[in-house]
Amino acid sequence: MTNTAMEVLSFVKENDVKFIRLAFCDLFGMQKNIAIMPEELETAFEDGISFNAHVIKGFKGVTDSDLLLYPDPVTLNVLPWRPGPGRVARFYCDIKNPNGTAFSHDGRTILKNVAERSDKMGYTCKVGMECEFYLFKTDDNGDPTLTPFDKGGYMDLLPLDKGENIRREICQILAEMRMQPESSHHEQGPGQNEIDFKFNNAVEAADNLQAFKAVVKAIADQNGLFASFMPKPIPDAPGNGLHINLSLNQNGRNIFRDAASGEHSAVSESFIAGILSKIREITLFLNPTANSYERFGKFEAPEYISWSPHNRSQLVRIPAAAGERVRMELRSPDPSANPYLAFALIISAGLDGIENKIKLPSSIDVDLFTADESITKNLERIPGSLKTAVGCAGKSEFAKAILSEELLNKFLDAKQAEADVFEKAEDKQEFYRNRYFPVL
Repeated sequence: MTNTAMEVLSFVKENDVKFIRLAFCDLFGMQKNIAIMPEELETAFEDGISFNAHVIKGFKGVTDSDLLLYPDPVTLNVLPWRPGPGRVARFYCDIKNPNGTAFSHDGRTILKNVAERSDKMGYTCKVGMECEFYLFKTDDNGDPTLTPFDKGGYMDLLPLDKGENIRREICQILAEMRMQPESSHHEQGPGQNEIDFKFNNAVEAADNLQAFKAVVKAIADQNGLFASFMPKPIPDAPGNGLHINLSLNQNGRNIFRDAASGEHSAVSESFIAGILSKIREITLFLNPTANSYERFGKFEAPEYISWSPHNRSQLVRIPAAAGERVRMELRSPDPSANPYLAFALIISAGLDGIENKIKLPSSIDVDLFTADESITKNLERIPGSLKTAVGCAGKSEFAKAILSEELLNKFLDAKQAEADVFEKAEDKQEFYRNRYFPVL
C-alpha cells in the first residue's frame, strides 16, 4: 500500500469519517457509486471492492459480470454538504478485472493512457472548463418542472438573477473540495448559470467535472430546485455548453502563450489542426444525445469546423489572455459527455496533429452566424444530428484505436438505437423531456 493510501487511512480515522463513497461512471458518463464503511477502506485499496458490472450500461455481460473498484487515494474529498457527526468521504476509482488487469472500458484508465502518451512526447496537457447549467423550480412533490428559477440574462444582478446565492454556495463548496472555481455568473438563458474552473491535468479535470455536476445537483436540491445539464432544456433559449480550454506545457512553458498576439508555434498550430481534422469523427462522444444537436448554430454555439482568434462564432478560438493563461477553446462539447472519453479523444487528436505535423487551415475572421452563403458553403459542418454523428464515428479508425473496437461498437450500438427511437418519435420535445430532462 502506498504512503498516500496510509495517510488517507489515518485521515479517515482522525476526522470522524463514517461513510466512504467509491465513485465511477458508466460508459456514457452517468455517475455511479458504492458506499462502504471506513473499516473496509484498507481492503478496497489493496484488493478492490466488487460490483455487478452487468447492470452498469456498456460494461459487461451477465455471464462474466464481476469487476472491482480501486479507490484512487489522491482523490479523497470529504463532502461539505454532508457534515458530521458521521462525515462522508468520496474517492474516484479505477476499475479492474478480477485478475488485476485494467478494465478496457474504464474511461479513467483510457484517459490516463492518453496523458502518459502526451508525457512521453514531452507535453503536459492542461484542461480547463466552462460549464453551463439551468436551475428549474420543483413542484410540491419535489419533482422538476420546466419553469426556470428566474428570468435573468447574461451577467444580470439581483433581483433578475436569483441564482447568485446558490452559485456562491456551490463555489464555496468547490473551494473546500480543492476544485478552484475562477468565476461564476448568470448566463443568457432564464435560470441559466455558468461556473468556470482553473485548469488541471486531464484526469483531474475529468474527475473535477464529475464532482462539480454532483455538487450542483446536491446544492440545487437542498434549495428546493432542480439543476439540469441537459444540452438544450428550453427550445427557444440558449443551450448548455461545456467549453473545453486546452494548453500544452513543454519544459515548463505554455506553448500557446504567444497565440493571443497572433504568434503561433508550429506545435500549437498542429495540435489545433489535429482536433479540427478529427472533430466529425469524435463529435458523438462530445455531444452524445439527440438533444445535443439542438444547440448547434444558435446562441453562439458553433456549426462549422473552423477557427479564429477571439471569435465566438467559431468551433475553436483563442480567447484573450496573457502568459500561462493563453489556450485554445473548443466550443462544441456539452455537459452530457463522458468527460474521460471526451478528453481522451480530443487530446489524442491534437497529439496526432503534432506527430503528423498537420497544417492549420487559415482562420475564418467573420461572424459565421450572419455570414453569407458564399463563405459558409465552403466550410465543413459539425454533424447535425445524432444519427449523422453515429455514422461518422462508425467509420473512424482513429476512435477505434483510442477506445478499442469493442468499446466503440458498444457505444455505437447504444447510440444508434437511441437515434432510431428519436427518429420515430412524433413529438421530439416530449422525447427530450422524458429521456433526458430527469437524468441530465
